[in-house]
Formats: sequence, structure tokens, C-alpha cells
Amino acid sequence: MQVVVYKGTIREKPCNEDEAREFIKGYSGGHAAVVGSVLGTNLNSGASKGGWESAEVYFHEIPNEVIDSLIDEGIPFKVAGGLMLEHPLTLPFVDAVIGATDTVMGLSKSLTEKLIEEALCQPGSSPRVQNMS
Repeated sequence: MQVVVYKGTIREKPCNEDEAREFIKGYSGGHAAVVGSVLGTNLNSGASKGGWESAEVYFHEIPNEVIDSLIDEGIPFKVAGGLMLEHPLTLPFVDAVIGATDTVMGLSKSLTEKLIEEALCQPGSSPRVQNMS
């Protein structure tokens, strides 16, 4: 699961064009935090380990015509917080990312690997990983 935190408010996917425009205009020249959570479960033992990770994204001013184009494409309605970091229209306006980029994009690889390893090492767990291919 992933959410965006902007000025202390949790944001998920915007519900309509007005909300999408409000979200993106708020980030323009500012910043937001992305918080993602992961739950790793060992299917053999039932042991689960969960955790979360966050990253901050700082933006340059985002022009209204870019905001309009993103909304016309429907991009804001597909992602938490309404802005996709890696989108070609968004990327030029990203000033800095503090934290892991994959956290911003939806799933922290390092956190996921850590939680899987922890779930596998729980007492009564089998230390093997089953190949699903």
C-alpha cells in the first residue's frame, strides 16, 4: 500500500479533476512524502513480517499546461497523490528525491527483500525459497 503525505494530510488517488489539480498545484515548488508499506508472508509457516518506508520528493514549479496534460492523460487517477514521478511530463520538474526512488514508484525492493528474509527465518519456517516458474 502506498500513500502520499502533504502538509500532514494523507492523500490517495484523487477522485476528480479538481482534486487532481489541487494536489499537483500543491506540490509545485514544494515537497511531499511518499509512504509505502509491505507485508511479507511465509506461506509454509504462516509467519508474517511487515514494515514501512518513506521518501520525500521536492519539486520545481510545475506549469499549468503540464498539469492540464497530466489530467487529460488520466495519470493522476492511477497513482497515490496524483503524480507519477517517472512520467516524462513530471520528471523534468522533480528537484530531488530523498530516499529510495523505488519507494516513490510503489514498492521498496530493499524493504521487500528484508521482510521476506525475516518471514523465512521465523521459528518453524523452512529456510528455502520455492521457485514459482
